Amino acid sequence: MILANVRGRLRGPDLRLVALALARGDAVRRARYERLMLEQGPDTLLDEPGLLEALLAVRTLAVPSPALFAYVAVRHTLRAAGVDDRALADYLAALLLEFGDHDRRSRVRRADDETYHYLVDMVEDLAGLDDAGERGFLLRVHLGNYSLWLAGLFPDYIAARRSRKGGPDLPYYDELGRQGYRLAAEHRLAEHFGVAPIYRTAADRFPTLRVAFNRLSDRVFFPNVSTPEKILRNL
Repeated sequence: MILANVRGRLRGPDLRLVALALARGDAVRRARYERLMLEQGPDTLLDEPGLLEALLAVRTLAVPSPALFAYVAVRHTLRAAGVDDRALADYLAALLLEFGDHDRRSRVRRADDETYHYLVDMVEDLAGLDDAGERGFLLRVHLGNYSLWLAGLFPDYIAARRSRKGGPDLPYYDELGRQGYRLAAEHRLAEHFGVAPIYRTAADRFPTLRVAFNRLSDRVFFPNVSTPEKILRNL
C-alpha cells in the first residue's frame, strides 16, 4: 500500500541540490541555506517560497530526484491552496510516484490480478466484499486515490470524455473520491498503518485537493497544452 514516506527517501544529494537551487549561483546564499538546514532540519528549506520554481529552472547535470521533485511540487501546490499538512503532502507525493509507474494506477496494489479503469467497478466490487478484510480496505483507498489521480491530473481528459460520450463530471469524482477516503479512514487497518488521519483529511478536503492537482497538472506536467477547460480553470 502507499504510505507517506517520500520525505524519508530524500538523501544528502537531494538536500544539497535544494540549497544550490535556492542560492541561484550565489555562494554566500548557498552557505546560509546549508547552515539553516543543519540548524533547523530540511523542512524549512523544503517549504522555502520559490523552491519549486528554482527546481524547475535547474540547468545543471544535477537534476532533482523523482522523490524530491514530487514532494516539493505537491507540498508547494497544496500550501498555495491553503492546505498546510506535511503528512498529507508526503502521502500524495508518494501517490504520484506510485501511480506514475506503468499500470500501477489501475491496481489496488502493485502485484494484483484485478485491474480497474472505472470508479463504478470499484464501487460495485466494494458492495460484495467483507468490510473488515484487507482487500476491502485496499479497494476503499484505491477509490480515493484513483479519483484524485484521474480528476486531479487529467481534468481535460474527463471533460473530453464527458463531451464525447456523456461521461461523469468532476463533482462525480469529488464525491466518490471523498467517499473512498472516508471509508478507508474508518477501517481498522487505517489505524494499524497510521494513515487514518491522512485519509480523514483527504476526505474532508477532497475538492480542494483535486483543484490543487488541477493547477499542478496545468503548471508543471502539461504547461504547453491549451484547452478551453484549462483557460477557464486559470481565469
